[in-house]
Amino acid sequence: MQPHFTGTALITDDVPALAAFYAAVLDADVEGSDPFARVTVPGAVLSFFSVQGMESMVPGSMAAAASGGFTLEFQVTDVDARHERLLAQDVEILKPPTTQPWGRRSVWLRDPDGNIVNLYQEA
Repeated sequence: MQPHFTGTALITDDVPALAAFYAAVLDADVEGSDPFARVTVPGAVLSFFSVQGMESMVPGSMAAAASGGFTLEFQVTDVDARHERLLAQDVEILKPPTTQPWGRRSVWLRDPDGNIVNLYQEA
């Protein structure tokens, strides 16, 4: 069987806060709490696990890890409407809605751990 990507996990110091952020941005529900939670969107699951949980499972595993090292992309229907909603939620916007030469319109924001989130639509 060919590998099938089902999601990713962000390791964080504050599982409830990061999960709540993504649930609000993605209009989804949070399942779970500290030390493990997840937000499910069509096509994948975004999981959140505590740094302490990782260290208890694999001591030393977080020694070289850093926050803010990911860019996550989510396709949405209306980037401009999402942008307006994000502004009302006081979400840090890195790049306002922009149409790229390759045909994507996107808005970039930053999550509480410093990761970049790209919400995009095909233009």
